[in-house]
Amino acid sequence: MKKADIFEFYSRLAEHNPAPRTELEYGNDYQLLVAVVLSAQATDVGVNKATRALFRDVTTPAHMVELGEERLKGHIKTIGLFNAKAKNVIALSEILVRDYGGEVPQDRDILTILPGVGRKTANVVMNTAFGAETFAVDTHIFRVGNRTGLAPGKTPLAVELKLDKDTPAPFRRDAHHWLILHGRYVCKARKPECWRCIVADLCRYKPKTPAPA
Repeated sequence: MKKADIFEFYSRLAEHNPAPRTELEYGNDYQLLVAVVLSAQATDVGVNKATRALFRDVTTPAHMVELGEERLKGHIKTIGLFNAKAKNVIALSEILVRDYGGEVPQDRDILTILPGVGRKTANVVMNTAFGAETFAVDTHIFRVGNRTGLAPGKTPLAVELKLDKDTPAPFRRDAHHWLILHGRYVCKARKPECWRCIVADLCRYKPKTPAPA
């Protein structure tokens, strides 16, 4: 996609949704980190259902360590891979208490070494909690980047680096939210809804999906 088209692409998404935000529910940076870890291979809706009661009582890493792995499992058992996720959340909470005064580090490299926290999760936290211009490439962004021609790449990292290189300054802070939401609700995996897409004319995907009869 040409530079002028990329600018127009983001401009339209920004006009349509001037203040995009994550659909995960959280009250502080630590709860955001936990929610993003739990969201791997799960929906935000499912995570929110599981964490509403949990986050009423657990607001800090120390609270989570006190809760313990077994009781945490009881809260998140409706989420896929809940056994492994519970183990990781307790382990990362112990590290935050022991090494970082119970605070979430504002450093992507540190975040990525925490149990259950990969580069995508670290990028989400850096962007959403701390305002960093990072690009968290999930399945939605990977699909949108490749399908539209905005940021083609064979791996999530390749798409991330392409977005980082080509996304214009005015849009860098919110770009990954716009792209996730666009992929989730319009540029869907099985059947993109091109007929109601506000950037369809800029998109390289062919053939465009017609409106339903």
